[in-house]
Amino acid sequence: MVEDRLLIWKFKLGSRDALRAIYQKYKNDLLKLAVALTNDVGVAEDVVQDVFVGFAQSAGKIRPHGNLKKYLMTCVANRTRNVRRDRQRHAASGIDDSDCAVCKARRPEQWAVLSEELELLSSAMSQIPYQQREVVTLYIQGNMTFRQIAKVQDASVNTIQGRYRYGLNKLRSILNSEMKNETGK
Repeated sequence: MVEDRLLIWKFKLGSRDALRAIYQKYKNDLLKLAVALTNDVGVAEDVVQDVFVGFAQSAGKIRPHGNLKKYLMTCVANRTRNVRRDRQRHAASGIDDSDCAVCKARRPEQWAVLSEELELLSSAMSQIPYQQREVVTLYIQGNMTFRQIAKVQDASVNTIQGRYRYGLNKLRSILNSEMKNETGK
């Protein structure tokens, strides 16, 4: 926390090294969150890049109090929500999505990032409603409290707790059925 405040202070003074250090410190956690929310490594990389570009451009507006990681995770969740909304509008307009085929193809280094377990979990996560997926991911990977998630989703804490519980139950059900299918029982 103190290290983050020092990095933000240096960044506000124009230090590119401070921005680079913030990026290096949090990029993996933010990428994991974005992959879990989008189920697409290419889109997740774009989301994280967009968040850091916005962060870099807002140097004068950043306040050095609060948890930087949670702030960046909230930015990733919000940006992911915007991308998802844009894609839904794009699909509703009937525009051909063939240009996005390249971003869906995985590169060899991306395969190294995704283990077999992550693929299974990612598949299961994609089957639950987005709001539940976002709550589960922000709570588990983002280490955010239900109150913080409630602010992000503009919902009550009870609603967030319900989404978390229902999301976990659905994940458990999906993963249990996957295991039964694999073992042939």
